[in-house]
Amino acid sequence: MAVDKTERKIRSMFGEIAPRYDLLNHLLSMSIDKRWRKKTVGLVPPLAGAGPILDLCTGTGDLALAYDRAAGGKLPIVGADFCHPMLTIGRKKGIEAGGDGRVTFVEADAQHLPFPDAKFQIVCVAFGLRNVTDTDQGLREMTRVCAPGGKVAVLEFSQPAWKPFRAVYNWYFKNILPRIGQWLSGSPQQAYTYLPASVGEFPCGEALAVRMRNAGLREVWFKPFTLGIATLYVGTK
Repeated sequence: MAVDKTERKIRSMFGEIAPRYDLLNHLLSMSIDKRWRKKTVGLVPPLAGAGPILDLCTGTGDLALAYDRAAGGKLPIVGADFCHPMLTIGRKKGIEAGGDGRVTFVEADAQHLPFPDAKFQIVCVAFGLRNVTDTDQGLREMTRVCAPGGKVAVLEFSQPAWKPFRAVYNWYFKNILPRIGQWLSGSPQQAYTYLPASVGEFPCGEALAVRMRNAGLREVWFKPFTLGIATLYVGTK
C-alpha cells in the first residue's frame, strides 16, 4: 500500500518530531548526514554576486545554514518549509550559529512557491523531495524559480547498488532504525516507519534524473554517497 503523503499528514507528522528531529538525524546516521550536506555545498557551490539561494523543504535549516557558512554570510539565503515547528527551530539555530538571522525562513508549500520566476542561483532540497505529495510538481516549481544557468540540487536517500551491503543496510533501515526512531521521538504517527517506506517508493538514480529532465532541467547528473545510501542529483536551468 502506498504511503500517505498528503500535505496534512506530512505537516502534522514532522511537526510532532520537530523537537528531536536534529538529534535523531545525527544519531541514526552517525552524523554522516552532515558530511553529505557539506559535499553538496562543495559540488554545487554558491557564486558571489549570482543571486540568492533557496533551500526547499528546509526543515530545521541545516542545508540553508551550510550554504550561509560557505558564502561567508554574503548572499541572501532563504529556507522554505510548510511545517511551522521546524522553521521555529531553524530560526533559533541560525541566531545561535552567529548568523544573526541572516537566513530568512519562509513558511511555504513546495508545490506552490511564493517566489517569482528565475530568482535563485541555486534551488536545493535535502531529504525533503520524497515528502512532497506531487514530486513532479515540486521539481517544476524548483525549476521555475531557478535562474537561467542556475542549479537545481536534490540530496535524497537512495538504494545501495552493492547487493551484500544493500541487504544489511535494508535490514537495519527497516527493522532497527524505525524502532529507535519511534522510541526516542515518541511520534504517534509512526514517522520512523514512514521513513523507510517512503524511501522504498521514491525513484532513485536514472529514474529521478529523468523526472528532473522532464521538469525542464538539462545536463542532469547524479553522484551516490556512502555506497549509495544517499545520492546527489544536479541539473542546470
